[in-house]
Amino acid sequence: MLFKEGAADLGCQANSCCTKNLGLVLLVALYEEPEKPDSALDFLKHHLGVSAPENPEIEALHLEVAEMKEKYEAVLEENKKLKTKLAQYEPPQDEKHGE
Repeated sequence: MLFKEGAADLGCQANSCCTKNLGLVLLVALYEEPEKPDSALDFLKHHLGVSAPENPEIEALHLEVAEMKEKYEAVLEENKKLKTKLAQYEPPQDEKHGE
């Protein structure tokens, strides 16, 4: 029983220590930053790796993906129309196998 309480206390101390170290690292990074950030939250996210900074190249890739999705949907729609049109000219599969 005493061992479990000691282990739990040690885990809590380790978490507290890690949190303090992380805070210290962030404060040092902020101190060493030549241009102070406008948003503290964005600074924290960037240094914790939560979100990547916006990059024009990334934005261009997002736009390209959106355009490709639109083209894909258009091609699927065209394919559906052409299949319907083709079905009008082809005999049903049952009649074809009977010949």
